[in-house]
Amino acid sequence: MPEIEVTPEHAADPLTRRVGILVGVVGILLSVVTIASHRAHTKAVIERTESNDQWAFYQAKKIRESSSDIALTLLKALEPDPAKSDAAVHKLEAARDKYADDAKEIIKEAQAKDEEQKIEERRALRFDIGEGLLELGLVLCSLYFLARKSFFPLFGVLASIVGVALGIWGWVL
Repeated sequence: MPEIEVTPEHAADPLTRRVGILVGVVGILLSVVTIASHRAHTKAVIERTESNDQWAFYQAKKIRESSSDIALTLLKALEPDPAKSDAAVHKLEAARDKYADDAKEIIKEAQAKDEEQKIEERRALRFDIGEGLLELGLVLCSLYFLARKSFFPLFGVLASIVGVALGIWGWVL
């Protein structure tokens, strides 16, 4: 990337040093919001994975419950003497009820993970938009060195302020 050279006539411009420092500060803020964005996305992926694991566990419990119910139905239908199959019937009924109770608890955990994932996605979106605005602010501030127009840093600061506000909003909520 070609570097911008500050010549002596540019050095006499009092705004040059301020804009240079501003570019550095916006760059630092950009790096902080970018890291926060990446971490929020990673956490959202982890939450989604944990949610998927819970839903798979839920499905496994429901399959076991259904299998126990089918076995129970077959046992009752095929055994002419209910006294002979009482122990097996009680065992299958207990297993079916246990799987049904386990599934109820697992579904609550899966739904909680789903909600956590949605919250993280919203946070990540705020960080992403804040990151984009900080990048815009950095570019606008840097354009001052090429065009020597003071409105570039002004708009750069405005974009950066909104970007920082969104970054803070991502941490707060």
